Amino acid sequence: MMASEVRIEQLWIPDSVDAPDAADFLAAVEVGRKVRMQTWGSDDLAYAPLEKLLELDDPYERQVILVAKIEGTIVGAVDIALPLTDNLDLAEFTLDILPEYQRQGVGRQLLEAAEQFARDEGRSMILVDTNHPGASLHEFEPEQLVPGSGLGFVPLGSREVEFARRTGYTLQHIEQFSSCALPLDSKLVAELEAEAEEANNGRYWLHHWTDRCPERWLEAVAVLENQAGGDVEPDAVGEDSMVFDARILREAEEVTIAQGRRTVVTAVEHIATGTLVGLTTISVLAQRQDVVFQDDTVVLQAHRGNKLGLLIKVANMERLTEQFPDARVIYTWNAPENRYLLTVNRQLGFTTAGVTGIWQKELPNLGPSTS
Repeated sequence: MMASEVRIEQLWIPDSVDAPDAADFLAAVEVGRKVRMQTWGSDDLAYAPLEKLLELDDPYERQVILVAKIEGTIVGAVDIALPLTDNLDLAEFTLDILPEYQRQGVGRQLLEAAEQFARDEGRSMILVDTNHPGASLHEFEPEQLVPGSGLGFVPLGSREVEFARRTGYTLQHIEQFSSCALPLDSKLVAELEAEAEEANNGRYWLHHWTDRCPERWLEAVAVLENQAGGDVEPDAVGEDSMVFDARILREAEEVTIAQGRRTVVTAVEHIATGTLVGLTTISVLAQRQDVVFQDDTVVLQAHRGNKLGLLIKVANMERLTEQFPDARVIYTWNAPENRYLLTVNRQLGFTTAGVTGIWQKELPNLGPSTS
């Protein structure tokens, strides 16, 4: 154990990253960057300070950050996300400890403080994740921990897995984490577009928009977004997930725009019925337009088998490159059971970067703390 005392405190959130009182906030964001550099070998998945500050202002989720200090220096942080509109028993933690302070008890103290905070907020179900780059999966391959869902694995011998198990968390499911270099090769695009066009045989029509959905498609997009939720494998977060309607979609768009994020969307209409039957979305961050994220892709069950997933994803990645030419890599997470989208992603050139393990713990009801 370490000789110096670890002090846990709630992070003050400044009004701006340039404010005189922003030093601790900037230090906490830098802890997250260094951890992602250690895990992935790049800071593509790290927040810029302004990005993090913008994200904290979210009407659907309250975020509180606890930090661990040793002799006044921040050496670890845990981001506690509390959903405000659904899953009101849930808290999601993101725990980051500077590499040089790992395996010294800092993480356990931060995690225990976060669990107590969540309990005081009336939250009983905790989710945390562990991240494992592709190289580590091969390194530990003989020792695998398979989740409750039965698909995928995390490396049993890794520090993160040992820590999660030791602190009472159970592995629920795995998400496969993949990346693809941009822009797509023009020859590949032409081949994939031809393949998808042949399969859909002139029965479908594409629609594109950025940031705000056209009024005429609002209700249809709400239906598709609700379907997307139903397509995801059942997880531990309960049955009370948000149901989208036109008003909620518009509100969500405004929140995203206020956070400086851009959204590139391609949807597909079934010409004979005039209904939208699929859509795909890519998110572009305010501060880093070189790194983008694939969000929901959904195709209604009745229209699968026509290569519509391929059609809309190729088209959307092409539009992304037109609008945001600085984008050099796109990242996505998929459940291993979603073979349909994993196959499409492989055709597009996505390769596995690693896996994320989703872990769950139910807190015993001990009542509020007396401290």
